[in-house]
Amino acid sequence: MKGVNLGGWFSQIDAIEAKDPATFPGVISHIDQFLGPTDFHRIKDWGFDHVRLPVDWFNVFTADISPRADVLDRLERAVTNITASGLNLILDLHRCPGHDFEQALHTEQSFFNTPSLRRDCLRVWAILAERFGSNPSVILELLNEPVAPDADTWNHVKAELAREIRRFAPSSTLLVGSNLWNHVNEFEHLTPIDDDNVVYSFHYYLPIVFTHQKAPWVPGKAFQQSYQYPGNYQFESNNGTLPLEAGIWNKDRMRDVMKYVIRFREKFRATVACNEWGVYMGGPDRQSQLAWIKDCLELFTENQISWTYWNYKNLDFGIISQGEELYANHPAYCNSERTDYELLKLLQNH
Repeated sequence: MKGVNLGGWFSQIDAIEAKDPATFPGVISHIDQFLGPTDFHRIKDWGFDHVRLPVDWFNVFTADISPRADVLDRLERAVTNITASGLNLILDLHRCPGHDFEQALHTEQSFFNTPSLRRDCLRVWAILAERFGSNPSVILELLNEPVAPDADTWNHVKAELAREIRRFAPSSTLLVGSNLWNHVNEFEHLTPIDDDNVVYSFHYYLPIVFTHQKAPWVPGKAFQQSYQYPGNYQFESNNGTLPLEAGIWNKDRMRDVMKYVIRFREKFRATVACNEWGVYMGGPDRQSQLAWIKDCLELFTENQISWTYWNYKNLDFGIISQGEELYANHPAYCNSERTDYELLKLLQNH
C-alpha cells in the first residue's frame, strides 16, 4: 500500500493562517476551498491507494468537547468523498486535548499526567469512532506522534484509548504509533495491544538534521546549517530537543535503524507501516532530497512496508504547492499545475 497525507485540511490550519493572516479566509472557508473530490480522484489516478487525514481536535470540537456541527459535518463529507473515490483512509487524531506534537519540542505535554485531559480525549474518540467506525474503508489512528515521558506511560495510554474506541468501533482497524514522535528506536519498548486488528506505525525523517534543515519550527543551531545526503554529520553541541544522531548517513545506515521495526514485526507477527516521511522543501539541495527519497522507497520495498508520504499539498513538504510564498519560484513547482513531477514519478515507481 502507498498513499499520501492530507495535512493542512483539518489539521495545522493555524500554521497556514500564521503564514499569511491577512488573506486567511477563516476555518470554514479554508476547509471548503483547500481540497475536494477532484484531488481525491487525482490521487487515485496517480496510483495511490489510500490517504491519511490528520484532524486537530480543536477544529472539530469546542473547549468542552461539544462537536462543532458545521465542521464535523464537513469532516463526514470529506470521509464519504474520499472513500467513494476508491481510496482507503486513515483518520488521524493529529492533536488532542493537552497534546501537541510540535509544542512537545519545547514543553512537557500535560495530556499524560492530567486525568481530565485524558477523559476529554476519550470523549473526542467516542464521538469520532461512533461517527466513522462503521465505514470499512476507514482506519482509526489513536494519536499522532505521542511524546510521553517514557515508554511505559505511552503503552498504558494507548491501551486506554484503544479500549474506548473499541466500544464504538468494534470492527475498525486501529493504528498505533511508537513513542517520541513515532520514532523507529521506540519500537524496542513498544508493547502490542491485545487486539488482532491493529497496524503499528513509525514516522521516518532520519537523519532529522537533513530532512528538517532550515525548518524554522525546529529548535537548535544544528538545524540552521546545510547538509547533503549521503553525508557524514558532526556537531559541536546540541542545544535543541531532538537527538542529532551524528555519523555517516546513507542507505546502509537507514536500513540499520529500521531494524527495531522489523524485529517488532517478527517478534509479535504484527503489521507495520510508515505513515509519515518526507523532506522539508526549503532546506536540502535537490539532488540530496531525491537521493534520500529514493533510498527510503527502496528500503520500504525491500522490507515490504506500506507508506504514506508527507504531504500531498503545501505545509512545506507538498507534492503540490499552491499559494506558498516561500516556494513561488521553486523550480520543482514552476509549471501550471504547481506539481513536483520529479518527486511524483519517484513515488509512483515504487
